[in-house]
Amino acid sequence: ARLQVLESETDLSYERLLRLYKEVSGKSPSKGQLPFSTDWFMTWQPNIHASLFLNVHEYLNKVAEMDEIDTVIKAYQLYLEQTQAQNLEALLSVTRAWRLVKFVDNGMLTMTKCSKCGGHFVSHPHEISKHYVCGLCNPPARAGKGKASGGIQMH
Repeated sequence: ARLQVLESETDLSYERLLRLYKEVSGKSPSKGQLPFSTDWFMTWQPNIHASLFLNVHEYLNKVAEMDEIDTVIKAYQLYLEQTQAQNLEALLSVTRAWRLVKFVDNGMLTMTKCSKCGGHFVSHPHEISKHYVCGLCNPPARAGKGKASGGIQMH
């Protein structure tokens, strides 16, 4: 996780986190801003991955009494287990997963039910939900046709 995530979720100072990060990993942390655009979550494969993670996160929120950051971490672990079981590359980093939860909490993204399969997918809050069709039911024309290792393959 990026230091900004750790700083916002713990009571530790940035300087203390920096020292801990260097001590544990032996290198300096990634620099720069956290990903901020909601658009990344709307593209085909990232949307499927984000939706898988967010469905797990919402389920854990309903059935388990955990702190929010613990729910994010557990949901992310379960997301990784599912991608590994399917031999897929995990497109979400823990930082992006945390950011996704923040976007939903702030009303910048939501979940919309697919009118074909009934699954719930990450979408913009003003999406017309009555006729929403997810990227699995209506993939882009070239989706899954490439030889990209670890990508979702459509047959």
